[in-house]
Amino acid sequence: MGVLLLAGVTSAHASVVPVLSWVDCGDGFECATAEVPLDHRAPSGEKIELGLTRKPATDPSRRIGSLFVNPGGPGGGTDETVRYLATSGPAGLRERFDIVGFDPRGVGRSRPLVCQTQDEYTQAWARASARPNAHSFDNALRDGKAFADACLKQSAKLLPFVGTEYVARDMDLMRRAVGDAKLTYFGLSYGTYIGTVYANLFPKNIRALALDGGYNPDTYANRPYEYDLGQYVAIESALGRFFDWCVATKCEFGDGDPRSAFVKLQNDLDRNPVVAEGKFVANGATLTYNLQSLLGFGDVWWWYVAQVLVDAQNRTGDLLVEPEVQFLSANTAVECADRAFPQGQLKARLAIASRMAPITGPALAYAVPNYDHAHATACTQWPVKSQSRYSGPFSAAGAPPILVVGNTGDPDTPYQDSVALASTLRSGHLLTYRGEGHTGFFRSEKCVGEKITAYLTERALPSSGTFCDD
Repeated sequence: MGVLLLAGVTSAHASVVPVLSWVDCGDGFECATAEVPLDHRAPSGEKIELGLTRKPATDPSRRIGSLFVNPGGPGGGTDETVRYLATSGPAGLRERFDIVGFDPRGVGRSRPLVCQTQDEYTQAWARASARPNAHSFDNALRDGKAFADACLKQSAKLLPFVGTEYVARDMDLMRRAVGDAKLTYFGLSYGTYIGTVYANLFPKNIRALALDGGYNPDTYANRPYEYDLGQYVAIESALGRFFDWCVATKCEFGDGDPRSAFVKLQNDLDRNPVVAEGKFVANGATLTYNLQSLLGFGDVWWWYVAQVLVDAQNRTGDLLVEPEVQFLSANTAVECADRAFPQGQLKARLAIASRMAPITGPALAYAVPNYDHAHATACTQWPVKSQSRYSGPFSAAGAPPILVVGNTGDPDTPYQDSVALASTLRSGHLLTYRGEGHTGFFRSEKCVGEKITAYLTERALPSSGTFCDD
């Protein structure tokens, strides 16, 4: 009901479009700042500045328009993705589109959210462990409350207005600001949810939407414990496939039994954490957090995973670093804005996740709020009501064909969620990549990349039931 009211308010102020003054920011890229309403329900009120980056099309005579991109997160800026696509991405995209990204509100150059300091956040991780114990839930609840309170204290003015509905509305203003009659968009991971919400708010404003690594939008927004359990299981499954590979290839980690070696490493680090200059650095929980991130790079990086696990046994290397608070502050705050977590289910749901994913689950479920599926302890105690929560519908009635890409071995956005997204969208069309790692485009630049490029440039969809295997 709020969606209809807000749509009417916004359309009444349709002339409020940011004026973009692009300036050179090196290597052929241009940067700009856009002013948009802090609260889209009060479009003439206070403004927030959003940072944009673009690279103009290299073949202006064949230019289609702008291609807006978002790499996901939530909490990730867009600059790195814009620069990658505009220098190393498919030639068809570079030639025919201005590649454009804007950091979502609360992220990067768009008034970044602040919650705890890095020291406060790291010390909260020092209380976590890879195995649950009698105090795990109470500690997690306390750390979740402290994190949420810090977000309110440091970012009180911004906090009610982060969330995906307002990001989607910002994007429609950006579309108009660059002069495009309709939106062409490529979203990955959480970027698929931005695209899904946009498609439901503005179905007639779409030229083409490619959504890679899909969220099941209804479970994400309205049944978040169910959604998160899928991610716990997907990470555990991906780690199991790494262990199987490690045994088959006789990799350098684990001496033939990598699963037991990993559990031993977690427990050893919990008993004897890494400390530098008197300060906590890493334990079994932070090891697990950092490992889950590496699994997203797919099986071409498994040799490196084995190597850094050996490094961790020697108490050094890339797995023994502190989780980064700035990214995870926005990651948590946006998801707490977007999702409705019933508080009364919290204890049971965390216990289920820990049982279903016994190697990786407890370290993340009972730690300070961290990544994606590990926000419930903060979200059930979130101190503000979001003005930017979109709860449906998700069918995007009236939208043109939308391409959804799912990866069967994705540890971050499970394949079944892309299947669900493609079927939820009335005009959804599924392309499947059979492989490991997060999303399809960056794992299969030949097959998936070619088909995404053909769709975005010519609006040519792959045949129904198409699989990519490269």
